[in-house]
Amino acid sequence: MAGPFDDLTIEQRLSIVRRGTAYYLGQVGLIPDDEFGEPSNLPGWDIAHLTAHVEYNAKAVTNLVYWALTGEEKPMYSSPTARGEEINFGATLPPGAIRNLNDLHVIRLFKVWEKADGKAWEATVKTAQGRTVPMQETLWMRAREVWIHAVYLGKTARFSAMPDVFLRSLLPDIVGKWHSKGVGEGIVLVDDASGARWTVDDAVTPTTEVCGSVASPARWAAGRGFVGVHLAGTASGEVPAPPRWL
Repeated sequence: MAGPFDDLTIEQRLSIVRRGTAYYLGQVGLIPDDEFGEPSNLPGWDIAHLTAHVEYNAKAVTNLVYWALTGEEKPMYSSPTARGEEINFGATLPPGAIRNLNDLHVIRLFKVWEKADGKAWEATVKTAQGRTVPMQETLWMRAREVWIHAVYLGKTARFSAMPDVFLRSLLPDIVGKWHSKGVGEGIVLVDDASGARWTVDDAVTPTTEVCGSVASPARWAAGRGFVGVHLAGTASGEVPAPPRWL
């Protein structure tokens, strides 16, 4: 579920992915080669593992687009184990090679997207989690990948720099994942400016309403900190830690 992102045209969605890709690669460009072994903001992963992950995600998404274009089943990864091994191998490459492979897989992904027609965009494929979705879902999958991981690199990327439509699509996506996992009951995310609300479970009371400008609840829900959020009815208050969403 990608909220208002799905209401955009294919070209508008592609534009957001392009912007996110440029933003992510710009953040990678800020990292000297000798820092690739340093921790990222994603717990348990250093910069090399994170960039290898994003690199191979582009390759995996390309597989789904190829599947839709040709009708030949091509899963994102041959297995969860193979996925992990690929990332671990990629992380051992020299930083220059990781950068080059990032660029290569991004170019290939956009080239196969360019070949897609209406039939291909609607063709069904299967995600790594086993969900059957129309191929156009790959646009949201990749948008989320690059915008979020830009922040995980730990340089200058901020949620406040993300497109509003992306943030308003990320919030229901996270809430939906919490709901499917049976976590986060009672949490309501609130955009102070518009009054928009995203509720994990409407049937649960009382609720914990986490409020702020739209970027702030998104940052909090994604596990990236408490800046700019507050509980409903208070200017501060102790906001709890969010559940894991990925």
